[in-house]
Amino acid sequence: MEEIKKILAYNKQFVEEKRYEQYSASKFPNKKLAIVTCMDTRLVELLPAALGLKNGDVKMIKNAGGVVTSPFGSVIRSLLVAIIELGVTDIMVIGHTDCGVQHIDSEMMIHHMKERGITQESIDLMKYCGIDFEKWLSGFDTVEDSVRETVDTIRNHPLIPNDINIFGYVIDTQTGELYPVCGPALD
Repeated sequence: MEEIKKILAYNKQFVEEKRYEQYSASKFPNKKLAIVTCMDTRLVELLPAALGLKNGDVKMIKNAGGVVTSPFGSVIRSLLVAIIELGVTDIMVIGHTDCGVQHIDSEMMIHHMKERGITQESIDLMKYCGIDFEKWLSGFDTVEDSVRETVDTIRNHPLIPNDINIFGYVIDTQTGELYPVCGPALD
């Protein structure tokens, strides 16, 4: 709670001093690019800096692991809005080294949920609603395989137009270097 109070105080000063003016941008991405990536804290500033991106350049879609967990979930919905309404023509899926989602054990996560007060009834309700809860919570073996699977899911989605370029990369969380997984090399 204390950190939120500090953030709110900072925000008030930020607005009063009109520091927002340097970030002025359109809702349309300058580079016609969407990036699907992980919510990892190390990527907040590193990824845009390593790619030379500034405010207004791209649509950035982040979640745990930078994956598509459902063909009808928020990642695909966001990509469709970006493509159909906002002019995106290219998509980069960018995984990263040392990802916290890699090797997540769904059974252990469920155990931890129960320790935090989530009831078995709530877990059973998810399963009853048709969600493969264990699969939904599980991680992946290699980041490269995860990137390939996400690229494949987007490329083969029936609502993603065929003229969209979709490529996959891994970014090194130490150096910011991009490694191609499925797409053109960076040379």
